[in-house]
Amino acid sequence: MLIVQKYGGTSVGNTDRIKNVARRVASYHARGDQLVVVVSAMSGVTDSLIRMAKELMPLPSEREMDMLLATGEQTTIALTAIALHALGIPAVSMTGAQAGIVTDGVHTKAKIQNITPRQIKALLDAGNVVIVAGFQGQNSKGDITTLGRGGSDLTGIALAAALKADLCQIFTDVDGVFTADPRIVPSATKLDEISYDEMLELASSGSKVMQSRSVEFAKKFKVVFEVRSSLGDNPGTIVKEETANMEDVVIRGVSFDKNQAKVSLIGVPDKPGTAARIFKSLADASINVDMIVQNISHGSSAPSTDLSFTVDKAELLKATHVIGGLKQEIGFGDLLSDEAICKLSIVGVGMRSHSGAAAKMFEALAREGINIDMISTSEIKISVVIHVSKGEQATRAVHAAFLGPR
Repeated sequence: MLIVQKYGGTSVGNTDRIKNVARRVASYHARGDQLVVVVSAMSGVTDSLIRMAKELMPLPSEREMDMLLATGEQTTIALTAIALHALGIPAVSMTGAQAGIVTDGVHTKAKIQNITPRQIKALLDAGNVVIVAGFQGQNSKGDITTLGRGGSDLTGIALAAALKADLCQIFTDVDGVFTADPRIVPSATKLDEISYDEMLELASSGSKVMQSRSVEFAKKFKVVFEVRSSLGDNPGTIVKEETANMEDVVIRGVSFDKNQAKVSLIGVPDKPGTAARIFKSLADASINVDMIVQNISHGSSAPSTDLSFTVDKAELLKATHVIGGLKQEIGFGDLLSDEAICKLSIVGVGMRSHSGAAAKMFEALAREGINIDMISTSEIKISVVIHVSKGEQATRAVHAAFLGPR
């Protein structure tokens, strides 16, 4: 079998854990499997590199950030290859560029455009385990690019698709995908299977198990994969196409994301094209906007609106800088930002065929005295923005309402 395995930062967090990964890989190699192993930076390394860069400059060059952050994964691939050599297993480490991963030119959140895995195949055919640096590639100019936080997941899924792998496994520090974060909801249970759409919504709503773009890629190329723990041998959660019986469960999971921030523009002139100008500027700066709420202001001499939206907390400074540059052109009043928020979401394909999910969620929050700031819905997801201090309490209450005891 040709197997692609991805190991996250906690799975390779120190040399003992890297040895554990090497032993697991060696067991597959011993039975004759061909293996491509994608690894993340050791846990904490990426955050440490970002912190050092921001001590030098609040908004560092994104090109140089890619050069800096790519070193984390390059450390891990070499250490993993060395650990395999110590076990007598032939292994070769490769950067994303050496593995043939070509991306667009957007630094810090590049998209994969093409993968040419000829060199990987040649090394596999020669009997090697191939260790690939996750999270990175190379643009058409030859510059190193990175794929955004969690981008090693995308590397693993994309290589599995390009190599037509027989099996794709995403190893992490949890046993699989749970109905909620077990650290917040002790009664949360592991799911045996989940659809691409449900996993995508959970990932985009704050679940840290998978990067959302990697799930989107898996759905597009029909890569069935398993999320499982690198610290044990228990079966994980299979992520695959939706099946008919999945709609029997109204809510598959509850997610909680405290890495969100809200930006509010007060007194925005109410005229055609204003919102388009604001969000085009954000898009041009590669800033992803999540929830948007617009309220009409009444009683003023000139019609105006108040416009609020959420972004990742890490992009708040960049977003306010972009919007601040539009103030004179657009003529809005105040620009406010709020980092003391979080997003709570319920997800399930069963919402397509069952009514009342929103009412049940809002009632659960009301019983806890938790106020809702913003609301967003899709066909299989309902998200609300609340104060960050209420996030864990709200997660337990909503999970109990839909999925049982706290």
